[in-house]
Amino acid sequence: MSVLQTQLAGVARRPTRLLLTGLAMLVASFVVYATVLAQQITVRTMLDGLSGTPASVDLVVGGFAPGEVGNAPYVTTAELAKIKAVSGVAAAEGRVEASGETGGQYLSLSADPGSGPLAVTHVTQGRYPKAPGEIAVSPRTADRMGLPVGTDITLFTSWDDNGKPTKPVKFSVTGLVDARDDYGFTGYAPQSTISALVPSGNLSQIDLSLKAGADAAVVQSAVDRIMQSAPVPADYQPAQVRTGLEVRTAEANNAASDLNALFAVVAMFVGIAVVAAGLVATSTFRIVFAQRMRQLALLRAVGAGRGSITRALAAEGALTGVVAGVVGVLGALALGHALPPILRGFDLSVSSPGIPVLPAIGVILLSVFITVLAVLAPAFSASKVAPLEALRSASTTGGRRDIGKARWVFGLLLVLGAAASAAYVITNLPGRDPRDYDPAPMLLMVVASGALAFFALMALGPVLVRPVLATVGWPLRRFGSVGRLAVGGVGGAPRRAAAVSVVVALGVTLIAGVVVTGASVRILADRELASSAPADFELTANAGEPMPAAVYDQAKASPDLTHVTPYRRLADIQLGNAEGKVEATDVALRQLTTSDKIDVSAGSLTDIGPGAIAISGFTAEVTGLKFGDTTTMKAGKKTTQVRVVATLPDSAPLNSYVLADPSDLTKLGAPAEYSGLLADAAKPGEDGRTAGQKVLQQLVQGRTGLGVEVLADQRDQLDTILNGVLAVALGLIGLTVLIAIVGVGTTTALSVVERVRESGLLRAVGLSRGGLRAMLTAESSLYGVIGATIGLVLGVPYAWLSIKALGVNAPLSLPVWQLLAVFAALVAFTALAGVLPARKASRVSPVAALATDG
Repeated sequence: MSVLQTQLAGVARRPTRLLLTGLAMLVASFVVYATVLAQQITVRTMLDGLSGTPASVDLVVGGFAPGEVGNAPYVTTAELAKIKAVSGVAAAEGRVEASGETGGQYLSLSADPGSGPLAVTHVTQGRYPKAPGEIAVSPRTADRMGLPVGTDITLFTSWDDNGKPTKPVKFSVTGLVDARDDYGFTGYAPQSTISALVPSGNLSQIDLSLKAGADAAVVQSAVDRIMQSAPVPADYQPAQVRTGLEVRTAEANNAASDLNALFAVVAMFVGIAVVAAGLVATSTFRIVFAQRMRQLALLRAVGAGRGSITRALAAEGALTGVVAGVVGVLGALALGHALPPILRGFDLSVSSPGIPVLPAIGVILLSVFITVLAVLAPAFSASKVAPLEALRSASTTGGRRDIGKARWVFGLLLVLGAAASAAYVITNLPGRDPRDYDPAPMLLMVVASGALAFFALMALGPVLVRPVLATVGWPLRRFGSVGRLAVGGVGGAPRRAAAVSVVVALGVTLIAGVVVTGASVRILADRELASSAPADFELTANAGEPMPAAVYDQAKASPDLTHVTPYRRLADIQLGNAEGKVEATDVALRQLTTSDKIDVSAGSLTDIGPGAIAISGFTAEVTGLKFGDTTTMKAGKKTTQVRVVATLPDSAPLNSYVLADPSDLTKLGAPAEYSGLLADAAKPGEDGRTAGQKVLQQLVQGRTGLGVEVLADQRDQLDTILNGVLAVALGLIGLTVLIAIVGVGTTTALSVVERVRESGLLRAVGLSRGGLRAMLTAESSLYGVIGATIGLVLGVPYAWLSIKALGVNAPLSLPVWQLLAVFAALVAFTALAGVLPARKASRVSPVAALATDG
């Protein structure tokens, strides 16, 4: 029997060993192929149903292709009438949009038939408009704008030179409709109603459905002749006639292309997870081969050469890779095809991913490649051991504490490279005004420094484990003999501890980086929103016109509003001898709940008062003023002396150039009436916001020149984006953490097999089953403690360096409780990974354990 046959026979006798060594690669293969299937599901779902053109549309006249720019295609109601008369056309609908202001709020109207094959809406309450002067709105629009079924509104679609609304149009809301998008300001009506608001008679496009049996090519040619015969004004381009399939495919592909960047990021994190799986596989193979050192020595003693042993062990690794890859691919495929029917039970429709054969083969080959690569170093080391030396050694691994001079030198060079890269970034960071700063080179240097630091950790890991363990293991030693044995077990095999802890450290480094970066970016976003959206609502009057005093009084008295803060604006103010005019606002920042989040470059906003102002970054730039300067404010013939007590890096609240005290604006001739007000909803959530908005809508109803804007929507949108990005990033990093935990469980399970006689001896001298379980579980948790400690030490500084390298003036935030939660969670997960192997070890009797061949 050859050496290869001997090894394969051993695998057949002990298949659990194959499972343990390949478990990390199985998880990695599952993750990689699941990512492929997720991309397939996303793209197919978009192709099947997420384009903006209904599936029943056979031909489309005009309209912009996705990404197309330039003059608009020329389509009018005249061509629509001719197209309806073409033989073979079952229905033709013109698409056109109009917009206007009602009750001080923006309302967008789109043309849609409301029923039939070309409709993009369907009625959920009431009925769809039929006659002129009727519209339907989306449910969110009805809630936000206070437009339930039966409401009568006046829509202003144009304004005169003085900003006065003109051409009022009366409409009645006849129903609520669901459509693909609901932005909270959308309405629908038949094309004739919308076209009445567009005097030119232009349409954006025409959708056509054909009669059964009609020749699409013949109809397309007839429609194309109509469009070619139409005169095209100079500012337009001729309208193209395309098939509905072409348009839907282009729309879906354009939407899907937006996901390429996302899947590129996903691929990066998946790649990190694959690297982690390779590290875990290398560690497990090293343990397994060390356990079989006596067997390998016997093979050497009976004539097997080093090359044949290395090839046999590599073949075992390849078999492990094949099994892990196949099982991982089949598992991902099962999940991918089970997902659509499961989601249909929740009224969510997604497409099936199909069976991407080439990616499946690629994942299996990748699994084989990684496992063979992982097995080479342990196999080469195992084959080098002399037969006599192997027969004398105990079947343990990782007990060596030295790493060799070459590895020391290599590791130190990596440390120097990481430090030099970080130092280069630090010395080239931008200041508070990162003008003309390109963050890409600095971010690449940060990534390079982090990669070098991680490789240095891999090289020097066995040496670093001892001092880290001496520190983090100190509390565990206080728990008696079990704690001391656990620390000694981990410290006795530093190579094994380093191999597993490095993977845990990689996951924790990434998580810490995301948590710290997310906290810092969130503070930056809060600062920017404190200026752009300082309250939930803003009620404004047209420029130069006052807000009626009764509006403020009623808003102040409303139980649905709180922190009602009025303000005045004064335009055409000159600061000192600077050219150009600026606008000042006297909003009382102390009354705003967001005032403490406003970013200040110098000084303090609380110092604003009589004769003291704050200026925006733009104002400081164009006037040359800085913190502490004294200047004059001039409006017409009136002036007042002021001092700059605060400068802001960007814009000031309400997009003001100057924040001043009310007394100073009065000196400059500002009228006593307010220009607008800010207010917050008195109750949290969407219901409280809707109630507050309705109050303000009622206040502006019947008063021209007043408008209401929901500023809180900006905060919600940004919060949604940030939470989504952080959730996706943490989920992707969780892949690496999952593989790290699998590595801990595998290492603990193999160490239990490796240390059977040691466990039996401990039981024989009086250690209870519970004590043995506690000791082995504590060892598993120590892998997490060591890895999490190293990960936090690396992750936090690199996160801060990345934030500074971005050049966005984000503060350096340290979310201590979140980081402690990450630390505790990783320790708990790694401890859980050792529970089952510990239970198995505790069930072996001392006599049987001592009789095992070590």
